[in-house]
Formats: sequence, structure tokens, C-alpha cells
Amino acid sequence: MKTRITELLGIEYPVIQGGMAWVAEAHLAAAVSNAGGLGLLGGASAPANVIRDMIRQCRELTDKPFGVNVMLMSPYAKEVAQVVVEEKVQVVTTGAGNPAVYLPMWKEAGIKVIPVVASVAHAKLMEKAGVDAVVAEGTESGGHIGEATTMTLLPSVVDAVEIPVIGAGGIADGRGMAAAFMLGAEAVQVGTRFVATTEAVVHQNYKDRIVKAKDIDSAVTGRSHGHPVRCLRNQMTREYNKLEAEGKSFEELEYLTLGSLRKAVQEGDITHGTVMAGQIASIIHDVKSCKEVVEGMTSECVEIMKACAERYGR
Repeated sequence: MKTRITELLGIEYPVIQGGMAWVAEAHLAAAVSNAGGLGLLGGASAPANVIRDMIRQCRELTDKPFGVNVMLMSPYAKEVAQVVVEEKVQVVTTGAGNPAVYLPMWKEAGIKVIPVVASVAHAKLMEKAGVDAVVAEGTESGGHIGEATTMTLLPSVVDAVEIPVIGAGGIADGRGMAAAFMLGAEAVQVGTRFVATTEAVVHQNYKDRIVKAKDIDSAVTGRSHGHPVRCLRNQMTREYNKLEAEGKSFEELEYLTLGSLRKAVQEGDITHGTVMAGQIASIIHDVKSCKEVVEGMTSECVEIMKACAERYGR
């Protein structure tokens, strides 16, 4: 499948792995890139020297293009922004803010810049600033989310901008990929499906929790304070929602979740940790290799689109 995104990024398949904190490290990113997609390293709130080490490790594992997700709210964002230039990273995606202050430096270095957006206004602002593409991420996603669904956000953004749009949120197989393409996307960004892969350096408990997830297992915490996060239900989410309903302060609630994502990802504590995952977890029933995910999604997508053309083309 050739699109403006595959041409822009120099990748074989229009599949991008999400830059998930504590999950998107060198082994996963390299595996996705080696499979023909675009792997991303998750910058999260890591110091610049940690990101530099991740970039160099990833480069040892793949000679394919890969990128770094720069979390603009990170206290180290400025230093990380400089590191991606020094390390000659090909692609940067951004989240939680406006990357305009770093754009001149990144563009001068030849870096492709792709912000994640949750609204049409944000997408139009980013296009005006000169970014190369945007990721329109719906509320079905895991982790920090907006309000609009992928079904409504994606076509709205596609209609509003001229630059390529990548669809994200609620996509884990070829059906979701085909739906995103029908809505105007030229690639998809996938998170939860890549957590449940053999190459993801994630505790087995985390992977098993995703594989066992039911359609009613998705929970959102933090809505009342304007910081909604989607994860899978457990004792932590129940306690959080209870305290939130009692009107506890944002600081008190943040203390409850301090270090909880790392606890789930690295220690396998899926009871008290934050098991970030999208609503799509309920259709993920196994652990596959990144190659199987990338190639399987794409081939299924192509077959679905061919079938639709044959059925309705006339």
C-alpha cells in the first residue's frame, strides 16, 4: 500500500506504532520498523540522556526509519528536542502541547514532524505551522485521551487540512485499518495491539490482561480534572473513581497513580498499576510478532477494500 505517508517516511506499510510511555522502547520500535512499519520510541518524561541511549540502541537493531515521540509536557522536552536533532532521527511525533517552538530546528535538520491532535482546530494550527502530517487520535485510544471518537474526528480533520492524516484510536486489525482509510486516513497509528507482541519488553501479566480483556473492561479516570486517561479496570481505577467522585483534589489523585504505569509495565502489578490500553483490547486475543501484526493488518485491509470495491463498485 503506497500512500503519501509511506512515501514521506520511507516505509513499506502505512502502519505506525504508538509512542507509548514505558512500552515503546528500542526492541519494540526496531521490530516494527524491521517489519516495514514505523517504530517509535516513547520519550514520555525520560531525561535526554536516556532518550539518546534508546535512539542508539534502536539504531543497532534496525537500519530502517524510526522515530521518537516527544512529550511536550515533559520537564526534559527542550533537551530531548535537541537530542533528536543531534542523533539525526528521521521522524518526530509530538503529544500534549504545541511543538511550534521546536519546528524551525527540526525542519532545518530534515526531520519529519507529525503532531498528535484531538481536534480540528489543533490540526489546522499545526498545518499552518508547517508540520508534515498529523495523527488524528480518537477517544478510543489508551492513555491520555480527548473527547471526539475516531469515527467523527478522523473525517473532520481530513476535510479540514491538506496534509496527510494518520488515523488512531480503536484500530488493531485490518478491519479498523480499512475503516480508517475509508474515512480518509493515509496510515494508521496502533498502540494496544503492539503491547501484546512478542517483541514488546512488557511484563507478561500486562500482555495477558490485554488478551483477556472484555468489551466492558475499559475505564477512564481523571475526567473531572480535565486529564482523562483510558486504562483497563482494576482495583486502582475503582479507588481512583471513588476518590474522584468524593471531590478529591487533582494533587491527591495524582499521588494515587504516581509510578503506577511503570508498576504495571515492568513489575506486572495489574491490580494496583495503571494498565493503559484502548477500548480495542477486547478484540485482541493473542500475542503475535510485530511482523505478523503489520503484515496481517495490511493484507486484511487490502482484501476488505477489494471486496468492498467489487461489491459496491458497480
